[in-house]
Amino acid sequence: MLSSTTVRLRSSFRSDPPPRESYRLGDIMYLTVPQGSHRGPTSAPRVPDAEINLCQISVSTYRRAPQATTGSVMDARKQQNFDVEGGAPHGGIGTAPPKDFDEEADLPITANRTAKWWYVAVHNVTAMVGAGVLGLPYALSLLGWTGGVIVLVLAYIISVWTLWQLCYMHEIDGRRMNRYHELGQYAFGKTAGLWAIVPFQLIVMIGLDIVYMVTGGSSLQQFYLLCGGTSSFGLSAWIVVFAATELISCQLPNFNALFIVSLIAAVTSVSYSTIGWVSAVADGKAADVSYAIKGDGTHKLMGIFNALGTCVFAYGGHSVVLEIQATLPSKPGIKNSTFKPYMWGVALAYAAIAYCYFCVAFAGYWAFGNNVKSNIMLSVAHPTWLVAVANMLVVVHVFGSYQMYAMPVFDMIEDLSRRKGIKSRFFTRVVMRTVFVVFTAFIGITLPFFGDLLGFFGAFGFAPMTFWMPSVIWLVVMKPKKNSFDFWANVINIIVFVTVMFLAAIGSIYSIVQSASNYKFYQ
Repeated sequence: MLSSTTVRLRSSFRSDPPPRESYRLGDIMYLTVPQGSHRGPTSAPRVPDAEINLCQISVSTYRRAPQATTGSVMDARKQQNFDVEGGAPHGGIGTAPPKDFDEEADLPITANRTAKWWYVAVHNVTAMVGAGVLGLPYALSLLGWTGGVIVLVLAYIISVWTLWQLCYMHEIDGRRMNRYHELGQYAFGKTAGLWAIVPFQLIVMIGLDIVYMVTGGSSLQQFYLLCGGTSSFGLSAWIVVFAATELISCQLPNFNALFIVSLIAAVTSVSYSTIGWVSAVADGKAADVSYAIKGDGTHKLMGIFNALGTCVFAYGGHSVVLEIQATLPSKPGIKNSTFKPYMWGVALAYAAIAYCYFCVAFAGYWAFGNNVKSNIMLSVAHPTWLVAVANMLVVVHVFGSYQMYAMPVFDMIEDLSRRKGIKSRFFTRVVMRTVFVVFTAFIGITLPFFGDLLGFFGAFGFAPMTFWMPSVIWLVVMKPKKNSFDFWANVINIIVFVTVMFLAAIGSIYSIVQSASNYKFYQ
């Protein structure tokens, strides 16, 4: 009588929650393989019934079960290929899979899963620390010391918590959620999951890339002027120059290929943050410094709403958290094996984020009080060469950050193209990526004040993706007991940040109306 081994399989299919007869990426299935009954170049070892891991396997019979069992093998409706966690060579059991059996193997997010924990740290710093950090002292001037410190620190703590939630849910029952919308589909279903995640995610990613176009162009312009150039070239021309660099870098094939770009961007973000707060401290406290909140009535209230949005939305990198985690490899036999290395990277990243945010915000507000300008480098106007260097560092940083948020969009485009039967690499990689860069540049040139508009749209993107959507998904997927601290902490978090979302949107609308007369198209 032949002995048998139960094999734990993870399917390679990326579809939505399937009917019982179909399977998707990460589903756990169990196959009873009689020893000696397979056909392959090698013989399977005689081992007792146990759950084992293989690298890749092609099977013609399978069945789904809640736990490993032994017995007869049920006939399958059709042959399926499976990608299994582990490290055994191809062909160990069954026939070798076709070259293109894994439809994820060539998509930008999952094409390369060899990242290390320090890749995670670098990508998270690049994604989160933007040029907006230089505006945090101004946000504190609208909230005052007490309100500003509470909001900034509380948002920091809660963003770490919600990021932890997302990372913990990256793998559920052996299935990896490699994209934010995949987790949404797991929680809410096929259609509802897409509509619950993708619109918010696109607001963040496309909106930020447009802002980065404007920021990159304006910083290049400022650098040129500070170096003695003339104003003969307008902002639109400098945005075109910046866009040309992105046209080249957008051809990098996958997320891990961005590591060097991301590393340079992370270093420059820490560098210009350091220049900002050190320069403020070196100037010393202004003689007439005051920490009283300016304005009264409606103007003061709307300023507070705006500042809430600025402080809270500074932690906006969660839109690409699962996409970054997808670049880490799984380890055979270890449940949720990407969680620990990812959190090591997050610990280092958030240490850098705390340094940049708190030092710039507190030092800038301490030095200039309520007279601090919307960008601390405008308050620190000397020496000229240092301001010029800071502007160039901003250019380098947003160059990398642009690609960090563009890559998930490219992934969506390629996946959608494949589903529509478009397999041309030239179309998906060259044409569509070029179209995306040109589109963001065109919007940036047309609406150079888009950063103000993002305050409104961002309220409906950053708040869900970073603060309350992870809590909603946690309640649906993890199902904590209703009388537990876990349950009520998430419920309160959802209520608070949905409220903040609408308050920030109201404040942004007020600011746009007040500044509309100064807006100019095609500068």
